[in-house]
Amino acid sequence: MIPITKPLIGEEEALAAAEVVRSGWLTQGARVSRFEEEFAAITGASHACAVSNCTTALHLALLAVGVVPGDEVITVSHTFIACANAIHQCGATPVFIDIEPVGYGMDAALIAAAITPKTRAILCVHQIGTPCDMDAIMAVARAHGLKVVEDAACALGSEMQFGGSWRRVGDPAGDVACFSLHPRKVVTVGDGGMLTTQDAALDARFRLLRQHGMTVPDTVRHGSPQVIFESYDAVAFNYRLTDIQAAVGIEQLKRLPEIVSRRRTLAERYRERIATETPEVAAPVEPNRVRTNWQSYAVHLPDGVDQREVMQSMLDRGVATRRGIMCIHREKPYAETARFPLPVSEDAQDRTILLPLYPQMTEAEQDQVVGALKTAVQP
Repeated sequence: MIPITKPLIGEEEALAAAEVVRSGWLTQGARVSRFEEEFAAITGASHACAVSNCTTALHLALLAVGVVPGDEVITVSHTFIACANAIHQCGATPVFIDIEPVGYGMDAALIAAAITPKTRAILCVHQIGTPCDMDAIMAVARAHGLKVVEDAACALGSEMQFGGSWRRVGDPAGDVACFSLHPRKVVTVGDGGMLTTQDAALDARFRLLRQHGMTVPDTVRHGSPQVIFESYDAVAFNYRLTDIQAAVGIEQLKRLPEIVSRRRTLAERYRERIATETPEVAAPVEPNRVRTNWQSYAVHLPDGVDQREVMQSMLDRGVATRRGIMCIHREKPYAETARFPLPVSEDAQDRTILLPLYPQMTEAEQDQVVGALKTAVQP
């Protein structure tokens, strides 16, 4: 079976984790601090704060930029449900707008019509590794005094043009970027998240809220020659990352350039093979303003082809796929929330499938995928 993805992880990560286990300090400590420093360096951010997963990262980001009960946050439906859940956890309401047909990023032209007196922030999503048009989004946000949170869960290693120059995702065009370190992403720690920002005050707020509102971290207390009593200045959370995970993450970051390079090579080969073998299937297009990490490879199926039948046919031939990215407004908890038509989002969910893509993939495996796809879409 060819899986949808495989994490690139090896002996280096195992040894790093074992070293932490032997050290006796397992939770948020020196390894987490080092991981944060190296993550900030690789993204170009001034600050990086590690947390337990990207959902908690989104929750902290929204709280830190000032989202409170009764507010509205403009976002997209065409993304994982965690985005809406994080907004809901703040007591706010997600307001869904549609996406662009190329790249599947938030359609900035639709933001202004969705703004109300209750709007506090925009939560845009760099979907499946492809950055949004941040120049356009930030122009609207600045004109209306709105905060911007970037859901960069899938986009570590991607780059975008912003303000006339190239920058890495994680050097936020908005106020903060949130990353996932789940095994489906380009690098992983098992599960984990990271917030990056250029704002020291936001970073301090993340750090306070991720650890129960504790004013003095346990690392400081344990390292002090004097007794220190901490206080708790906010109602907060336990959103910490462990040193075991951070040790794995440090090793994973070393692999990031290799992983992204290989994924880009495989994506280009997919494009060529699909154009030759099954041209009725539309391969994804990389906008000129981005360099994507190709976290996922979403192809658009031709008219008259049933998505589920194609996926089943490919599974029967030993190839795993996934349906197009979900639309949150079609799920029960948010079924009554859609205020605007979302035709591009719905089409992307219904008529795209994600093909296997991982750095260890061989050309033979890729050819098997394209062959299974060709057979599946034949009338």
